[in-house]
Amino acid sequence: MSWVTRTVGNIRKIGLKEYWHQLQYIGDTKAGVLVGTDKFGNKFYENKDELPLRTRWVDYKKHDFDPAQIEPLWHFWISYGTDAIPSEDPLASVTRSWAAPHHIPNLTASPAAYKPYNTVKPKIKAWEPFAAARQ
Repeated sequence: MSWVTRTVGNIRKIGLKEYWHQLQYIGDTKAGVLVGTDKFGNKFYENKDELPLRTRWVDYKKHDFDPAQIEPLWHFWISYGTDAIPSEDPLASVTRSWAAPHHIPNLTASPAAYKPYNTVKPKIKAWEPFAAARQ
């Protein structure tokens, strides 16, 4: 029954409006401290009282979110690669020549997805049914 007390406690901490928002977009309710915001407007939260590997989460600005919409350093932080918050990290302010200046969306399963072009003749010929004309 601990999930009941956890849920009721989270409703008291975050309110009904935020509770409903989290259920719709995260699928769970969490109460935590706002750690920072990235340049895309995503909000990052942390709660050290949660279970391990559930202490950090992101509230995406866009409702049709794509995990590629997180900046690389924030992605490293949310994946538990580091404990240093990117907004407070002195190395985060360094500009990197390889970093894309804008968001590159994930185009998988869309009409704009990468389609390889093959010039090699297939080794196996597909079977094509042949029906003889009736006499």
